[in-house]
Amino acid sequence: MNRINWILGTLFFISLLTLAACGSDNEESTEEDSEHGEETMEEENEKSSDEGEMDHSDMDHSGSGEVPDDLEEAEDPTFEEGDQAIITASHMQGMEGAEATIVGAYDTTAYVISYDPVNGGDRVEDHKWIIHEEIEEAGEESFESGDEVTIEASHMEGMDGAAGNIESAEETTAYMVDFTTTDSDEKVTNHKWVTENELKEME
Repeated sequence: MNRINWILGTLFFISLLTLAACGSDNEESTEEDSEHGEETMEEENEKSSDEGEMDHSDMDHSGSGEVPDDLEEAEDPTFEEGDQAIITASHMQGMEGAEATIVGAYDTTAYVISYDPVNGGDRVEDHKWIIHEEIEEAGEESFESGDEVTIEASHMEGMDGAAGNIESAEETTAYMVDFTTTDSDEKVTNHKWVTENELKEME
């Protein structure tokens, strides 16, 4: 009888040790899974954040000042050549809040566009802005969302000659401006483009 009790006691003790070991493994596994999940979530958030921002590292911030021959100057713009205004847009780093000097004002249709650079770079999504006169074979009628077009502007590397899609269109006054960036004091001249609602009067 004592021998049977001893055997049963031993088996019970072994069972307790086994259960304890399994519990420890499960806790470690849970902790590892939790840490892995947090890392994955952080990576996805970073990726999402990167995709949400427009990369303008290849953007030619300054321009020559040349405009298409058929682009018409605005007859009665809110801001005239030589006026100063505050930029409220953030197309590039250091633009928002900068003091701009108006170089030119033109009545046109401005487009948000997505395109595939001719140099083989990644597709550019929702670029602001391309104007009507910077699109190949642009007629009198404005393009509409979803239209496929060929770009004739060189604001960014790989843009001129690229095939793209119109995301949205806005009839507006497009302004060419000079300004100094707020973060690096870089002087930008003949920047194309900011629209009517991306400028506000100086206080």
